[in-house]
Amino acid sequence: MWERIRQIMRKELRQTVRDVRRRALLFGPPLLQLIVFGYAVNLDVHTARIAWLDRDNTPESRALRAALESSHYFRVVAVPTRPSDVRELLDQGGAQAVVQVLPGFARDLMRGGVPAVQILVDGTNSNTAAIIMNYANQIVAAQAAAYLREASDRRLLGAGAAVPVAYVPASVTAQLRVWFNPDLKSRNYFVPGVVVNIIALVTIILTAMSIVREREAGTMEQLMVTPIRPVELMLGKILPFALIGLIEVAMIVAAALLVFGIPFRGSAAVLYACSVLFLLTSLGVGLFISTVSHTMQQAAMASFFFFMPALLLSGFAFPIRNMPPAVQYLTYLNPVRYFMEIVRGIFLKGTGVAVLWPQMLALLVLGITIFTLSSLRFHKRLD
Repeated sequence: MWERIRQIMRKELRQTVRDVRRRALLFGPPLLQLIVFGYAVNLDVHTARIAWLDRDNTPESRALRAALESSHYFRVVAVPTRPSDVRELLDQGGAQAVVQVLPGFARDLMRGGVPAVQILVDGTNSNTAAIIMNYANQIVAAQAAAYLREASDRRLLGAGAAVPVAYVPASVTAQLRVWFNPDLKSRNYFVPGVVVNIIALVTIILTAMSIVREREAGTMEQLMVTPIRPVELMLGKILPFALIGLIEVAMIVAAALLVFGIPFRGSAAVLYACSVLFLLTSLGVGLFISTVSHTMQQAAMASFFFFMPALLLSGFAFPIRNMPPAVQYLTYLNPVRYFMEIVRGIFLKGTGVAVLWPQMLALLVLGITIFTLSSLRFHKRLD
């Protein structure tokens, strides 16, 4: 039995390497996704282009502009003189935001009130707009707090009062500490997800196309009249792609560590064990697609029909908690969701089996169910 399976595996690996289309699927998606999500997809905001409209023209307002520019988060690209110019700048994309210091800014600071600053942001990209507003609010608040401390110190010194240090007014500050991704790099969030995308895409498409190729070429009938049993044919067809999937996991992890500097705080053994659990699902889906497709084009289209919704509902780019409640319940049937949580937890948090066992159990149950149903349909089609 195992000798026949080994021979089928050898044949399948040779065909995969020799076939131009499958060779492209083998090396194209990993390379493309690494480049896109490692270099091109970047949600970080480093130097936002802003316009500066100062309607107060005081030393305090000019100090605020200096604070914004020295933070390296903002670059002043325009200095409009009229409020009517602001709309034109935002409409034409000349600036991502406009910081408008309203009259009375310095007066409000001296009275201890709320500084009169208006921040207008281009909300076309909601993620970028939220980051810009957060940065600007922090800088304005910090500048106001610093001015209040200086004014308080000047009043105490001018009065000549021997006030104990404990009674000197001080602003309340919050110390922020970000765990797991201190620099808030979007690359650290996306690149681990590429591991999930690659193993899912490659194993589903190649498994489906491999079996359909035999039927399309007319060689499936020849295999059926040989002593090879259906279970041997099925294992011989899917095991090579399971091996390829695990090899590509190692390649993507190595590239993430060496090329992109993504932290890997967990266990490689746990990652590979979870990859094997996920392979039960992806190979099962590919096996099922092969039973409902008659041509390789149909198999490829059906594979993408499954892969794209599964990816979008996995939390890869969009948080699941932001989806409608009905869709959130639907994601519990999505195996890609659980593997995505596992991979990111291992990479960024260093979590192990003690934390990840619910996701691992869900993968095991879904994998066994999908693979069993697909195997039964595969046997029925051969019979």
